[in-house]
Amino acid sequence: MEFGYFTLSDNNYATLGRSPEQFVLEIRDQALHAERIGMHSAWIGEHHFATLGVNSCPHLVLANIAATTKRIRLAPAVSVTPLHHPLRVAEEWATLDLLSNGRVDFAVGRGYDRREYVPFGADYMHSLEIMDEGLEIIDRAWNSPGPWSFKGQFYDIPEMVMTPRPVQKPVPIYMACFSRNSMEIAARRGLNIIFAPFAAAMTFGTLANAVNEYREMCAKFGTKPGRAMCSYFVYLADNAAEEDYGRERQMAYFKECALPAFQQEPGKTPPTMMYFHRIVEVLEGMRKEDLGEKSILLGRPEKIIETLKQVEAAGIEEVILYSNVGGKPHAMVLDQMSRFMEQVAPAFDGQHRRLAQAAE
Repeated sequence: MEFGYFTLSDNNYATLGRSPEQFVLEIRDQALHAERIGMHSAWIGEHHFATLGVNSCPHLVLANIAATTKRIRLAPAVSVTPLHHPLRVAEEWATLDLLSNGRVDFAVGRGYDRREYVPFGADYMHSLEIMDEGLEIIDRAWNSPGPWSFKGQFYDIPEMVMTPRPVQKPVPIYMACFSRNSMEIAARRGLNIIFAPFAAAMTFGTLANAVNEYREMCAKFGTKPGRAMCSYFVYLADNAAEEDYGRERQMAYFKECALPAFQQEPGKTPPTMMYFHRIVEVLEGMRKEDLGEKSILLGRPEKIIETLKQVEAAGIEEVILYSNVGGKPHAMVLDQMSRFMEQVAPAFDGQHRRLAQAAE
């Protein structure tokens, strides 16, 4: 099982006192640190207008990272495709794949915060359908052997050829999955999939159930199942006081950042996103004592290893780790990342082991 760096650039805290500009630069440094300590990938989220996160251009941040790294995989977490024309998205990430010599893992989602759609004039109510159509355009732009065209419900593209083309043939594409609707698109298109454990537990019961349902759905559509990944909040704690700090920062994220983003206005919720009402109910009633392994990897290394062994057994091939959640200081995040790779990762086979052996 591989391990990666993950962030949504959450910065919407009343008492934090950290500028968006400072945090974006810290994220860049944390991703560079991820390569140094043997992590497999860096997944950097797209958010707009500081309602939850403050990094609006993951492709530009990752381009900067690509210039000073050699190995680490580079991915959005995720590209919110309904906010942009899919041809532009295809051009940007193909260019990054070229500049990084084929290190892009492309991931898509439609987001969940209506406040990010309104300033762009984007259609929130049909976001699922727009994302699905956009994926078809991106696939044709990257993989068509010659000129191609497209006419759908939302896009009408005359015959064209996109340049530059990606180095990878094909570029790995992942679907962020909170619901069966997203899972169906992933299975029908033969895409890889990424779960959030807390959402997977609410929708599918367990992470293992989610992976199994994805594979069954692929069989239904006659497609080959791809890689299954998940994200995880994480905080290594050696005593009760440190564990309580991890719980406090996690709850700050849920209450100050996630809940306002997850709220769905009555009459303005896409029919395919009604499940978010249930997520909001759970988060509104959550206490820090309720946080468990379905939400966060928290505690001593041996406890985290035990949980991740279950995650591995569920069929998850890579876990991307959200260490900088809740406004934690930059130095603490770097230390947490290093500790994880030193004290937890060696219990699992992966690229990190081979890198460590080569360095000996």
